[in-house]
Amino acid sequence: MIRPAPSRRKRDATIALINVVFLMLVFFLIAGTVAPPLSPDLELVDTSGLEGREPPDALVLHADGRLSFRGSDADPETYMAGHDTGTVRIVPDRNVPARRLIEVTGSLRRNGASSVILVTRRALE
Repeated sequence: MIRPAPSRRKRDATIALINVVFLMLVFFLIAGTVAPPLSPDLELVDTSGLEGREPPDALVLHADGRLSFRGSDADPETYMAGHDTGTVRIVPDRNVPARRLIEVTGSLRRNGASSVILVTRRALE
């Protein structure tokens, strides 16, 4: 008696699908870490309903009241002397006194900034 040839099982495509999903996960993890973080000790202000923009070249106002630009200390007068008049973005720490924030924004406006935008957590997400 001749036995019939065993039927070939169809291969399941789940392994290929898992591989594709894993590769996509690795890609997005690597692509998401390209931008450097702002500052590890910075706590952002929570707001909602504001127009969101990225802070490509933003001043950072720390909790102790000091102002920094791209990692080095700055003040409004020297910052505006080295940059054109226009929109200035500030990333304030949540714990900075409001009086200091108003003082810095006023100084920027007096030194030629046409507008000052505060960057908050809602705008970064």
